[in-house]
Amino acid sequence: MASQDVLSQTTRLASSSALLQVLFRVVTFGLNAFTLRYLSRELIGVVNVRLTLLYSTVVFLAREAFRRACLSGSTKRNWTKTINLLWLTVPFGVFWSVFLGLVWLHLLEVPDPSVVPHYQAGVVAFGLSAIIELLGEPFWVLAQAHLFVRLKVIAESLSVVSKCILTVILVVLYPHWGLYIFSFAQLLYASVLVMCYVIYFGMFLGSPEATKKSFPVARMKALLPNFVEDETFVNWKEARLTWSFFKQSFLKQILTEGERYVMTFLNVLNFGDQGVYDIVNNLGSLVARFIFLPIEESFYVFFAKVLERGKNVKDQKQDDIAMAANVLELLLKLVLLIGLTITVFGYAYSQLALDIYGGSMLSSGTGPDLLRCYSLYVLFLAINGVTECFTFALMCKEDVDRYNFVMLALSFTFLCISYFLTYWHGSIGFILANCFNMGIRIAHSIHYIYDYFKESTYRPLTGLLPSPFLVLVYIISGVITGFSEVVFCCSKGWMARLIHIGMGALCFAATIITMYCTETKLIHFARSQ
Repeated sequence: MASQDVLSQTTRLASSSALLQVLFRVVTFGLNAFTLRYLSRELIGVVNVRLTLLYSTVVFLAREAFRRACLSGSTKRNWTKTINLLWLTVPFGVFWSVFLGLVWLHLLEVPDPSVVPHYQAGVVAFGLSAIIELLGEPFWVLAQAHLFVRLKVIAESLSVVSKCILTVILVVLYPHWGLYIFSFAQLLYASVLVMCYVIYFGMFLGSPEATKKSFPVARMKALLPNFVEDETFVNWKEARLTWSFFKQSFLKQILTEGERYVMTFLNVLNFGDQGVYDIVNNLGSLVARFIFLPIEESFYVFFAKVLERGKNVKDQKQDDIAMAANVLELLLKLVLLIGLTITVFGYAYSQLALDIYGGSMLSSGTGPDLLRCYSLYVLFLAINGVTECFTFALMCKEDVDRYNFVMLALSFTFLCISYFLTYWHGSIGFILANCFNMGIRIAHSIHYIYDYFKESTYRPLTGLLPSPFLVLVYIISGVITGFSEVVFCCSKGWMARLIHIGMGALCFAATIITMYCTETKLIHFARSQ
């Protein structure tokens, strides 16, 4: 597939994934607002922190390394061996589910049954849902590698909508069921997700469309583990790369979900405070995650396809290098501007957003300061996602192994900083520790990118330098909206709030117009794709 075609399809995949993330976050946003009126903060804290952490840890440790290894390189490969390798995610998932399930049941603090009933059933259900989801991993990787955009959107949309409909029905009719509600909903989510992929490939394989595309798999039986005579069961090069990524993914999971591990294992916050933290965390990431995560996932595939892993810049095709450098520069500029916009305007509108969303329960206390810090954290998330997606797509096995040692040291440092900052600053300490963590990871990735391109004429890191005039507009907007918050928000009635919102809208419009006039190269790229 030509590099330009890969770029076009990757852009569509990122756009569709972004829309999908909008759905996820909006649904979660609405669901939290709804359940706050029926269920306790403690129950929401156990579900959204404790049980969701169990599920995400099992799934991440069982499949993340396999995904990165099997999505690297061209789609022209021995797919039988790749599929065999991917099926190993299931026994890995069973192991992690059983092991971590026992830890969750016997080593961690058990919630009060009168406040959070049916905790044991919840642990079993969330662990089982992770195993069910892993049954669809070969289908997911095959679809992602061949850029099946609509399949991913439809499958994940149906599963999320099904989960939310069931949750709302059970919360309204049987609020006393406690964790049974979320257990049934989580099992439904995993089952619908896997069935969508299975049904699609059952209809697609062997069809005229599959034949026309020369799809490498001809029938459903080929998607099951297959032994081939006189050949190894898996591609050992992919297997070794998977092992390297596994060591890295283990550490990355600690860094990604570090605050939840500290909350879960060290009990620095009670279940009620964990619930508030998670609600604010979801609100803070509502805009950020639906853009940055799809870009990272989709353009990892783009860079992995266009450039060859382990080769330096001189050994790559120069047309591909030029395209990759240009795309990386513009992606950095795009996420930087989005991150700056959220940081500047998020500071002045955090209290108002929380007051509208959850009333005084969220807008009083540390809630607004927590969301303000999260607005700054979004900027770090934005830059780290793009720099790491390029770095991981190009690293050879030796680079990955070396990076694992960096991640090990960073993981230990991050956990220590999280622990101490939380005791000093409460839940805000988690956000500050995450900013430190992301800053170190960004520095490492920038160093790698600089070294990679230093022998070429391309300088994609200039994407991190916005127009000076645009920076000035950001500063003025921040000052005006900050002053507006002090004067008009948030205890002076709805008219004052509307004036505050109007001031922000004017500053935001001025920022967008300035962006449009100064960042012409980025605007042209966005329009052309």
